Amino acid sequence: MADIILGIESSCDDTSAAVISDGWLLSNVTASQDVHKAYGGVVPELASRAHEQNIVPVVSEALKRAGVKKEELSAIAFTRGPGLLGSLLVGTSFAKSLALALDVPIVMVNHLQGHILAGFLKEQGVPVVQPSFPYLCLLVSGGNSQIVRVDSYLEFEILGQTIDDAVGEAFDKCSKMMGLGYPGGPVIDKLAKLGNPNRFKFAKPHVAGLDYSFSGIKTSLLYFVRDEMAKDPGFIEKNKEDICASFQKALIDILMDKLLKAVKQTGIKEISIGGGVAANSELRSRISEEGKKRGWYTYLPPLKFTTDNAAMIAIAGYYHYLAGERTPLDIVPVSRMADF
Repeated sequence: MADIILGIESSCDDTSAAVISDGWLLSNVTASQDVHKAYGGVVPELASRAHEQNIVPVVSEALKRAGVKKEELSAIAFTRGPGLLGSLLVGTSFAKSLALALDVPIVMVNHLQGHILAGFLKEQGVPVVQPSFPYLCLLVSGGNSQIVRVDSYLEFEILGQTIDDAVGEAFDKCSKMMGLGYPGGPVIDKLAKLGNPNRFKFAKPHVAGLDYSFSGIKTSLLYFVRDEMAKDPGFIEKNKEDICASFQKALIDILMDKLLKAVKQTGIKEISIGGGVAANSELRSRISEEGKKRGWYTYLPPLKFTTDNAAMIAIAGYYHYLAGERTPLDIVPVSRMADF
């Protein structure tokens, strides 16, 4: 009998539900929230209210597309954290209620594990290409920037991480400074393709080991834009492509420098990426190029699995379920998770 897992993701501003059967993806439905664009970032209260409105129809649609009755579910996997507490509470509460009604277990998932394991999702008609253990995952998103050693589906070791801001936040802040809109990553990526990445230089931090820092480079951009705007109020509009290209290059240079060091230190040449920033075209290109040059085996997840989605929560929950893990119904969501 197949193990059928319903995954629920509600850590930020996307309400998502997915169904997998023995690791094969049957459906993945996501409802996004456009209301936050007017504010230049996610408003927690608005996000949690939207989750309340979206969760029932999203789960219903996921089951429908999968051709699965709710009574056929083996377990329900849900994001416990990290994320926005109000948003997490909606997904956690729904998972508990549905599991109680169906008399099936719940399995909590660390959102970051979901991003890492997204590469193990299998789809009908799509060649199965997955990393071998151990491998290194460059986990980059709006809230996290880490290099993680992955020894098995359930064994993770953080080798390096940001000591302040995440790289995704740096992209968003750059976009906000320049009045380009939210979310900033896709906008900057698009404009950068039209610009000269070597025209402007931004201060890069010097952090020991494999840790990152992105607060200084944001400050460097802020002062640069301020000083140039004082000379020419139209500076941003005239040079936005070059600014975006140069800033993006600086961020990716920082990421790649640490990844190269991690490969050298560990000797591991199986490389994967995950998280929202893993959709960045320049980052994907740079990792592929380095892989060819240095003999790495690189695994780039499909773009649809880089942003927050329930398929990654379902696959992570699936492996926890196979390991015999079950979560008690008195569990509560947490905005931060100390343990990986």
